[in-house]
Amino acid sequence: MKRHLFVLRVTVKDGERAFLMRNGRFEQVLAPGGYTLFDIKHELNVELHNVVRAEFPAERYAVLKSARPDLVADLFEPVETKAEELAIVSLDGRPLHLMGPWQTRVFWKVATRVEVERIDVGSDVKVKPKHLGMVARERNTLVAEHVVENHEAGLLYVEGRLVERLAPGRHAFWTSGRKIEVKRLDLRPQAVEITAQEMLTKDRIALRVTLTAFRRIVDPELVVTKVPDVDAYLYRLVQFAIREAVASRTLDDVLSAKNTLDAELRAYVRERIAETGIEVAELGVKDVILPGEIRELVNKVVEAERTAKANLIRRQEETAATRSLLNTAKLMEDNPLLLRLKELESIERLVEKVGRIDLHAGDGAGFDALLTKLVRVKVPDTA
Repeated sequence: MKRHLFVLRVTVKDGERAFLMRNGRFEQVLAPGGYTLFDIKHELNVELHNVVRAEFPAERYAVLKSARPDLVADLFEPVETKAEELAIVSLDGRPLHLMGPWQTRVFWKVATRVEVERIDVGSDVKVKPKHLGMVARERNTLVAEHVVENHEAGLLYVEGRLVERLAPGRHAFWTSGRKIEVKRLDLRPQAVEITAQEMLTKDRIALRVTLTAFRRIVDPELVVTKVPDVDAYLYRLVQFAIREAVASRTLDDVLSAKNTLDAELRAYVRERIAETGIEVAELGVKDVILPGEIRELVNKVVEAERTAKANLIRRQEETAATRSLLNTAKLMEDNPLLLRLKELESIERLVEKVGRIDLHAGDGAGFDALLTKLVRVKVPDTA
């Protein structure tokens, strides 16, 4: 736009429109081209507007609509949303704008195709896949996305009310005018370590018992209504169970009847969590921690028991060996030939340890006499 004395020259490019204003009031729209306007009193002014995928101020549109309703109908596409209604505005087939409830926006349509898809979010809070691909999901306050893994259960809450259980996968919801929350619960078995505080047995001995429990959520909907914190609830319940079990037993019973104690604890816990949606697969005592002086006494008792048992076994072995020797002696007493064989066996063992043996048959005796005197199986008759 150029002004020279009383002449105003205006050039409107393709993709533009110009508003000719006289003393601040709208007169007409100038299409692309060149214009020479006579303005003796300097009353004219020109506003240039980009009309390609462009937006026009809603306030200006309201003023123009009241003055020239026929003109604005050809130039603009107004979009207004109601309560619980969203709108996706596409320009030339490309979705560019997501409008929330009670909004008004105006778009130029002289060079752009404007399409509007309205969504009723009052009846369905879920975002359909086709709509999810049309909106910008980064820093979008009207859409909330949640991903439920294969090992999880997703519970959808709308305004604090449980609506449904979500299947694994990606889910998107409209958050306009409402609070959306998705609680995810892990359905895999979890190990819970329970460290009991110091407690007294029936015979007034202080000890600490650590336990391990394996729990699993089997009914997510029931769990969220009954238990605020699964691990904390199970932790306290097992603590009460072990206190009651230890207080009714002596130290010897606690140390010796571990299987019985584990079974009693499982029965106690399972009975009380039956209506909470939690399953306890295993529960047992992991460690029993005794005070230092009690531990020393127990070690001494165990050592004494082991020593006594070892002595008993040794005496039993000695008795058996003696009985065997006695039986062997009786057999030799009744059978001289067996006694002679035993003597030869002893000589054989003795010879194995000797490097050289010199044998003397006596004066005048030969080798045959030596062999005859050395080995004589038959015992000579006695007179």
